[in-house]
Amino acid sequence: MAKTPPQFDFSVIRRLREQGELTLAGLSTASGVSPAVISKLERNQQSAELDTLYRLARAFGLSTTDLMALAESPLAHRTGERSYRSGDFKFRQIKYANIVGLIGAAPAGAKVSRPEIHHDDTEVCWVTAGKLRLTLPHEVCVLKAGESIQFDAIQQHTYEALADSQFVILHLRKDKRY
Repeated sequence: MAKTPPQFDFSVIRRLREQGELTLAGLSTASGVSPAVISKLERNQQSAELDTLYRLARAFGLSTTDLMALAESPLAHRTGERSYRSGDFKFRQIKYANIVGLIGAAPAGAKVSRPEIHHDDTEVCWVTAGKLRLTLPHEVCVLKAGESIQFDAIQQHTYEALADSQFVILHLRKDKRY
């Protein structure tokens, strides 16, 4: 009979530990969890107590929920793009639960106001070619190729292409504030 894969794959702890350049002893010191328990968790030989997960997550600068999500879901998610237009702006978009990525192009003179409906996101715009003007309620910024800006996307904002332009826009979902 085939062995059922574990509901949670805590080998992610080893990957996080190695990424942070921590030894078992170093993670043990940072979390207060014994090296033996950490080793067994990393090899999926033991189930984890909630308090243990809490202490390990904090040692990595994560919430317990984030550590559990890493252990329960695949580490890679795949999606396809969709293309659309907003005025003279053309976009190729990929979308995940916490990020939307857009590759955009616009001819000189094109203008778009609120190119996307925003939640409580942070927006990053990186101009890769050309020149864009970003108008915010209390600020106007001109971005040339190689420049980027980050701002609170819930604000009214307008993009205007001052030259034929190509750019990348990222909408990053903010963490809950409460």
